[in-house]
Formats: sequence, structure tokens, C-alpha cells
Amino acid sequence: MERYNEKIGVTKEDLTRNDDGPAVMSVSNYDKLVNRRRVYMLRDGKGLGRYALVEYSSLPERFRLRFEAKYGDPEELLRDDRPALVINAEARRYFSGIDKDAYRLPNGDCLPEEKIDEYTQNASVLDALLEEVRRQRLGRNRLKNKTRIIWENIYASSERMREEFGHTLPANIARLKDKLRAYEREGYEVLVSKKFCNRNTAKITERGGRLLIALRRSRVPVYTFEQIFEEYNRRVAESGNPKWKPLQSVNAVKAYLERPEVMPKWYAAVYGELAARQKFDRKQQTVLPAVRDALWYGDGTKLNLYYKGRDKDGRPVLRTTAVYEVIDAYSEMLLGYCICPVENADAQRKAFRMAVETSGHKPYEIVTDNQGGQKTSSAQAFMRRICRVSRRTAPHQPQAKTIEALFGRLQSQVLHSNWRFTGQNITAKSDDSRPNLEFIEANKDSLYTFEELCEAYAEYRQVWNDMRHPETGISRREMYEQSVNAEAPAFTQADLIDLFCTETEQPSEFTSYGIAIQVDGKRYRYEVLDELGMPDLGFRAKHTGRRFYVKYDPEDMTRVWLCTKSALGLRIVSEAQAYVKVHRAMQEQTSEEQAFLRATIEANKQARVRRQAEGYALEVEHGVAPEQHGLRTPRLQGLSRRDTERIYDLYARQTVPHPEAEAAEELPLSVGQIEKQISNMTFDARTIYNKL
Repeated sequence: MERYNEKIGVTKEDLTRNDDGPAVMSVSNYDKLVNRRRVYMLRDGKGLGRYALVEYSSLPERFRLRFEAKYGDPEELLRDDRPALVINAEARRYFSGIDKDAYRLPNGDCLPEEKIDEYTQNASVLDALLEEVRRQRLGRNRLKNKTRIIWENIYASSERMREEFGHTLPANIARLKDKLRAYEREGYEVLVSKKFCNRNTAKITERGGRLLIALRRSRVPVYTFEQIFEEYNRRVAESGNPKWKPLQSVNAVKAYLERPEVMPKWYAAVYGELAARQKFDRKQQTVLPAVRDALWYGDGTKLNLYYKGRDKDGRPVLRTTAVYEVIDAYSEMLLGYCICPVENADAQRKAFRMAVETSGHKPYEIVTDNQGGQKTSSAQAFMRRICRVSRRTAPHQPQAKTIEALFGRLQSQVLHSNWRFTGQNITAKSDDSRPNLEFIEANKDSLYTFEELCEAYAEYRQVWNDMRHPETGISRREMYEQSVNAEAPAFTQADLIDLFCTETEQPSEFTSYGIAIQVDGKRYRYEVLDELGMPDLGFRAKHTGRRFYVKYDPEDMTRVWLCTKSALGLRIVSEAQAYVKVHRAMQEQTSEEQAFLRATIEANKQARVRRQAEGYALEVEHGVAPEQHGLRTPRLQGLSRRDTERIYDLYARQTVPHPEAEAAEELPLSVGQIEKQISNMTFDARTIYNKL
């Protein structure tokens, strides 16, 4: 506030400051009044070192009343014999310590609020005193004389403002003169007391601080705070340096070492580098996926339920096991799992297989840890085929894995309800995370068997999936099923074969008994069936005697895939099912087995006749048939003449003529008819060819 062109002007700082009571108006009110021209501006704030002045009388009445209630009557305040004070807004910004170039204490803290007000007021008073000094200098220059500055008048003005505003500048004229010159030369920082952070009486010098940090870091020997205090004072006494003062208490050691700027210098040596990393490194804050199958997590953990086992002497003992889980990060749904003694690549493969079969889709991204064989080339190749992006979490950074937090909630919210609960991780601090071993010991006969444990855990997983998601309020299962991810490809049978099937090392021959392979010491036999579940005679006719590599699913040995291998790689020829078996005793045969037997016996008969007929036609075509040389073709053994002729007739109706023989005379196909016709023939090569 000041007089400007005989009018009273107030600054934005006067109207909006709230450090010494409620502001006269808010900053937004001030901006609206100025922009809408509801107040008259005596001077704008444009230009270096200028500040805006609002004519006091143009303010709305409600703001004038608030101003006078806070500061008093401006006419009274600006009487000629009363000092005027303009609050330095730049000084307040500097002492607040908010901006990058603002003042901060050596330990990085901001000044207390009361000190910000005090130093701002002192800077404003010094500004007024400097203005008075400049006026004296200007008058002296006009008169072209060397009259000295009348510091008594400056001091008198300072004391008048002390009475009005209560500043804390020196009350001695010489010290005030020094402070004013230092302020003019160095700026705002000279107003900050050197008592902050004990800068004027600090007993722990830089050298002493380095010694304290070194003693705290020492591992041979390891010092307590009391021992650090004693060792520090001992070395101070031995140094003989009068400027190096001994400490008076252990608290001084603790206070220094626990300063935020000092602690990082010794923390890793005392608690380990990983602990220091967790405490001081910046943590990333991420947003979880918005659709299903965008991100899956895979990780192993202890299955937190005791079950009943036996030791080597047969006595009952408490046992636990592990489980590998695969979850969808979007919905927190448990997709696949494998209960196993240890986390390994086989358990991971089984868990991910269940996950893709449950989902029906392959994920976009999979995140796992660095354990369980994840670094092996086979595991990495498997992950590359099952998703687009596969990565491992940074080691020793559990907060980076959502699945770790999910395990904790699964244990505390679901598994905890079972009295067989083993308790949560050993680092859990709640008493509810501990097992009641006394109760478990008293009821050890009622513990689960391993099979019962597996069944119980499967039910608990369903309970978790049917629980409400904490963000959406609907069940995790419903949340997962309602979501659609266009970039997650469907899981097909080709994916099943590629990802989860194993190939035999050596090929096996397909015989009349099908094809046999041996897996884990057990022998399996397979054959190719048609759509009706009957043996595929067409495949047998083409491939009996051929050797095939067999791809099989270790989790489902009911079917395999027969493959051939060439320079271009493995090629699937056909799918084969388990070899069909029927009971030998008619008493034990079912009607379906009897129908199967009749159908296969008839199919074998037709196959025999077909082979005979096709072979004989080929012989006749090339002039090598026995009948063409006065001999007879033997009849099919085990088939009656009636069956033979019936099947020949059936074959004749089904056979398509050879394109080159469309105009040829029809040749009888039954053996009897052929023999009769041949007996009435005389040898004529042209006639024979005409019969073909």
C-alpha cells in the first residue's frame, strides 16, 4: 500500500495475502475485477521491477471493509508521519522454498511458516530503507556535493516501522547499516539466521561426519550407536585438533546418521544393497490392463494348507507342498495351476496349458520370475510360442509383480478360513497370519490326504474366481468372461500340438496292428479311424508298412498324430486314436462290440477281394495273368464262393472304369465267370487286348 499521484494504491499482495489473517479477496476475485475493469488501475505491473497498483477507492465496498478490518484505515496508515511498507512478493516466493531457485535449508527442508513471514517483512522494510537511501543519494547528486548519508534518519525510519510492523532487523545503527549493505550486495539470503541446522555452532564437522558414516558402515567390527559414540570421541581426543569437538551424547550420533541426506551413505552397508534399493530407488506406478488376456502372470508359491504325510518310519507328519498359478492381470481370475513339490519347467507348462484351455485364447504378454527353469532355452522357446511378448520381472523386486499381492489376498481371504491353514509368508506381521499349531496337532488325524488337498484347493480356486473384484464389484469370472481382447488369438488344435505335444525320437512302423510307441516305460497302440469310428481302410491300404514319427500329448494319451519328416521339417499325415479293443468272450461282449466285429470282418473281406480284383485287372492289362498262359488264379481262401461273388458284384458297382478302357468290352470280375470265359477262348493276342 502506498500513495501514487496523491491517491491511495494497494498491491495484489496486500489484497490476497493470508499469512497474517484471512485474505481480503482471493486471487481469482482479484483477476476477475481487473479483467472486467471493475477497479481502476493506478499503475500496471508491466516492466522490469514494476508492480501493479489498484486505486483503493475503486474497490467494491465489501472488499474495502475487509481491508480496513485487517490493516486499518488506509488514510490513517499513510499519514505523512507514518511509515509506508510495501510487502515484497518476490521475497515471500524466495523464502517459501517451493520453486527450484528458492531458498532451502542445508538439509533440504523449507523454512518454518513464521520465519517465512518474518524474513519477508524484514526484506520489505529493508526495501523501504534502501529507497530512502537512494533518495538521499539522488538529492546529493543533484546538489553536486559530497554530503554523507544521514544514517540517523534511516535508523529512525527503521524504528518507526519496528513499532508499526514489528520487524526483527538490528536495533543498533551500526549493525543495521551492515545488514542493509549486505542485503543490497547479496540479496535475500543474508536475512536467514545461521542458527538453522546449527550452521554457526555445528559440532559435527564434515570430517567428523565422514568418520561417523565410516563407523556405521563398518562390518569388522560391527559397532552399536553407543560404540560409535565412544570410538568417535576417542579419535577426537587422539587428534589433538581444537576445532574437532567431542560429542556430548549418543543422541547426537543418532540424529546425524538418521538425517535423510546422510542415511543413504551407510544404509546399504548395514542392511544390504537390496534393502537400500527398496528404500531409496523411485518406484514405478503403472496402470493395470483394461482387457482380458493382455497380461498373464505366472509364479509359484506355497500351497498354504497342511496335509497328512508319513515319514520314513511310517509315522504321521505335517506336510506342505507348492503350487504354480497363472492369473489374468485384468480380472485377477485364476486360469491355470499345477500342484507340485517344487516349481519347475514341467509344472509351468502344465499350468499354462490349463490356462489356455480355460481361456480359449493365447495371451498377448506373459510375465514370470527368474526361477523354475525360466532361463533354459526350451522354456524361453515355449514362452515365445504361447504369446507375443514374454519377459521376466526384475529380480528382488516383489512389488513389480501383481501376482505376489494376489497370493497374499488369496491366503488371507480364502485359505485362512480352513483350520489347516499354514499361515502366510514369514514376513507377515499380523497374528492372524500365523497357524494354530496346537489345534492342528490335536486334530492331525483329520488332516487332508494329498488327494483331498488337491480337491479342496480346486474348490477354493473356484471360490476366489466367484468372489467380487475389488474395483468393479462383479465376480472375477464374470469380469473375465465379459471382456474381449481382439489381439489375443484363439487357442486351436494346431497350437495344442505345437505347444504341448512331444515327438518320439525314432519312427515306428504302421502295421496291421496299427502303430505302437513306448512312453515312460508304458506301451501304447494306436490306429486311424474314420468319421464313424471304424478303422480307416483307405489309410491302411496306403500306409501299412510306412514308418511314422509320433507326436503325443503326455496329458492325453488317447490320441496321437502320425508325422513324416523331410528336409522341410515335420509334416502331420493323420490323427490316430487308441487301438479299438473288444472282449474275446461273447458273454462279455456288448452289442456295440459285436456290431464293430461284424463291420470290421466284412471290411476285411471286401479289402481282400478288392486287392485280388485290382491285382488281377493289372495282370490282364499287361498280359501276365495266369489264365493268359493256360494256368489258373487260386481262389481266396477262407471265403465261400457265394461271399466272393457277392463282394465282387459290390466292387463292380463301386468301381469307376479306367479312362483308357471306356470303350472296351466289359470284363466279368468273378473268378468263376473269368474261368468259364477263358475256357471257351482260343489264343489271339488281339482278342485278348480287346477284352482288356
